[in-house]
Amino acid sequence: MFEKFTQDARMAVVEAQIRARATNADEIDTPHLLAGIANVAPGEGARLLTELGVTLADIDADIDRIRRRGGVSDADAAALTEFGIDVDRIVERIEETHGQGALAVGRARPRRGHIPFSDRAKKTLELSLGEAKGLGDDFLGAEHILLALARQQGTDELLARRGVDYETLRRTVVQRKAG
Repeated sequence: MFEKFTQDARMAVVEAQIRARATNADEIDTPHLLAGIANVAPGEGARLLTELGVTLADIDADIDRIRRRGGVSDADAAALTEFGIDVDRIVERIEETHGQGALAVGRARPRRGHIPFSDRAKKTLELSLGEAKGLGDDFLGAEHILLALARQQGTDELLARRGVDYETLRRTVVQRKAG
């Protein structure tokens, strides 16, 4: 599978591993892939994100917020709000008592060696092959991974917060290919 990856796509996966390691994550997950793509400059995926108004700082802030919440996504936090539960306020109160990042997801000590991909990240890479085929490409680029990420729970939410959805992203990729 990786033999079809462009240099940008390979570098994005390497950057995702670096991001996962930096946060002491147990696995490389979809937000790490998104941050990896944004961090490969000048790469096709990073250019697409910039063109659509999504910055690496935005992605990092979203990842940090979700990590600080113990992995609770924005959608989950919104659902809990309907029951009168303010997740961000709970996190603030816990951090007041137990310190910054008390609920943060990740290992206490940095992980050494290989970090496995989460099931969602594996699914994203599989979907990216379908995206490449659907666009008639015989290679797998960062733009294909980005399209797959726009269809995965969690990263679709991070992109949507910035006004980017799958259809908008796909339209932009197709226009770039044509032009």
